[in-house]
Amino acid sequence: MTTITVSPPRSDSRWPDRLAPLAAGWLGLWGVLALVGSLTGAGYPFGPNDTNGGDVSLLRLVPEEVATPLFAGVLLTAAVAALAMSRPAVRPAGPLRALLAGYGWAVAFVLAVVVPDVRVLLVLGYLPILIVGAPFGWPPVDYADIFNWALFGRFAALAGGLLLAGAVLAWQRRTAAACVGCGRDHTDRGWTTPAAAARWGRWAAGIAAVIPFTYALTRFAWAAGIPLGISREFLTEMQDSGLVWAGFGLGAFATVGAILTLGLVQRWGERFPRWMVGLAGRRVPVKLAVVPATLVAIAVTAASFGLLSNPKFWELTGGLSLTGAPMLLWPLWGVALGVAAYAYHLRRRGACRRCDRG
Repeated sequence: MTTITVSPPRSDSRWPDRLAPLAAGWLGLWGVLALVGSLTGAGYPFGPNDTNGGDVSLLRLVPEEVATPLFAGVLLTAAVAALAMSRPAVRPAGPLRALLAGYGWAVAFVLAVVVPDVRVLLVLGYLPILIVGAPFGWPPVDYADIFNWALFGRFAALAGGLLLAGAVLAWQRRTAAACVGCGRDHTDRGWTTPAAAARWGRWAAGIAAVIPFTYALTRFAWAAGIPLGISREFLTEMQDSGLVWAGFGLGAFATVGAILTLGLVQRWGERFPRWMVGLAGRRVPVKLAVVPATLVAIAVTAASFGLLSNPKFWELTGGLSLTGAPMLLWPLWGVALGVAAYAYHLRRRGACRRCDRG
């Protein structure tokens, strides 16, 4: 193994060093809870045990008697791996480094993308409606059925996956003699320059804005009484049940998201516009744009996995119809939005406060 000398970080840029311990603690806690659940036969909130959305999760394909101990083992092993990544900057042998990084990224992907499924995206989309309508008893739903243990478990998995992904990224940078904060080293990469990121980021942002807007158009048409892509009878059923307005809410959420996505490549995405009293002209914090865009990109990608793999989705939407076609593009939407957010980060990150590069 090779010891790598790293300059001490500044006090305001130590967050990458805290990711591995945080990930180890979070995954270890949930691993112990999952282990208790596997021993007692209770507490596993996914797949067949989730009566409110388990059919759109890829975890439905894993039998409960296998999934519960497997989940516990994966979480506890990942916690140990995160602890190993919190050690001083020592570069392990090539195969060991590849194995540790590969396992870490695989577990992070499963926790952040596979486990959350479409429920996380639906809650994020309906949340404004649920908050505003709660005092008035609309929509007529039982909030206990929505904000339950299964939903909490999905968000807990998402948090653990993001923490582990950050820990693996920081560890790879540290053991490659790169800056842990920004990833820069002494090698110039042309595609990461602000000018290059502006070019390819513009394409990504355009794609990420068009797809949700096409989805929103169908929902707006239904709210206006136009059976776009569906039968008149089905539209009448949705109007009678109020689902058409729930779809309108999701369409509005998608439209706002599409407009905000364009901000990743527009001037008003860098400085607050004039009409924003108190903020007009001020620089938009980079994280204020990057963090929400990244979370939505992950949520959309997670939703597409379980949704598009469910036979019921194809039955309800009629396959390649105007109803289902926009959702077939969700995987591309998630990737494009993630790429656009990264391009925005590269354009605006400036000099690193840890290594002064940039």
